[in-house]
Formats: sequence, C-alpha cells, structure tokens
Amino acid sequence: MKNLMDFVQALGNSQYRPTALRVALVVGTILVIINHGPVILQRKMTRQRLLSAALTYLVPYMVSVHGQYSSRRD
Repeated sequence: MKNLMDFVQALGNSQYRPTALRVALVVGTILVIINHGPVILQRKMTRQRLLSAALTYLVPYMVSVHGQYSSRRD
C-alpha cells in the first residue's frame, strides 16, 4: 500500500512532470486522433467523447510518471 501512495504522490512531483507532460501530449494526441479523429472532423463530438478524449491524455502521463518513479526508486 505504501508503494501505491508513493506513486500517487509522484503523479504531482515537479521532477517527473515535464517529461510526463511531453509524453502525454504526443502519445495522447496520437491516441485521440486514432480514436476520435473522424468524429472531430465531422464536428460531432459529444460530451462523453470529450471526456474520453481528455482521459486519453491521462494514461500516457501516468505511465510516464510510473516509469520515471520506478527507475529512480530501484
């Protein structure tokens, strides 16, 4: 449980943030285009799709922080 709490704290760590934001921006944008591109071009985004698109950026951010946290912890 301690490792989970440490990881949650690492999500906001200013040391990990710059790299994680860059990864989230690049990977998240690619995933949004893949998953929502046609709907965006048709201008038919719904509130549910907007939420899904926003969450798409969260996953690569968390993965990047986890990688940085894990490598520095070991």
